[in-house]
Parts: sequence; structure tokens; C-alpha cells
Amino acid sequence: MAANVLNSERAIRMSVFIVRAFIKMREQLLSRAELESRLAQIENILLSHDGQIRDLYEKIQPLFLPLPEPPRRRIGFTAREKPVKYSVRRCHK
Repeated sequence: MAANVLNSERAIRMSVFIVRAFIKMREQLLSRAELESRLAQIENILLSHDGQIRDLYEKIQPLFLPLPEPPRRRIGFTAREKPVKYSVRRCHK
């Protein structure tokens, strides 16, 4: 501490300036540690949410696929009777 040795106004101001600088530096270090802790918590939360979002996406994905086309009705006349068995006779000459 230069103010203890030099006993001048300027030495006192510089001593106070240095003490304030160290106080600010300590505050910054503490806030940085808190910030790092909070970021680690957020990262853990995001990692757990990442898995949940992936599961949700896998469940929703089939909804984005196009729907299958419905079966079409055939156009024209259709007979609704039992089929008849036909026999073919061959004539021998």
C-alpha cells in the first residue's frame, strides 16, 4: 500500500483505486462461477429435453406422411350371381 508509505493525496487515491479494482475482479469471478453453474444446469435440462423431443418427433412423423388413397369403386356393370361352370365338349370326327 503506497498510501501508508507516501502519505500523499495521489497515493491514497491510487490505493483506493486498486482496492476497488480487486473488489470488482472478485465480483466478476463469483458471477462467472454462478453463470457457469447455471449454464451447466441448463445444458443438463436441454439434454434431457433433447431425448423427449426426439421421442415426440418419432411419434408425430407418421402424421406428416401422405394418406393412402381410398379404394376406388369399379366403373361398369357387375353381375351378382354365382358363377356357372362351363364345360367344353370336343367333337371327334
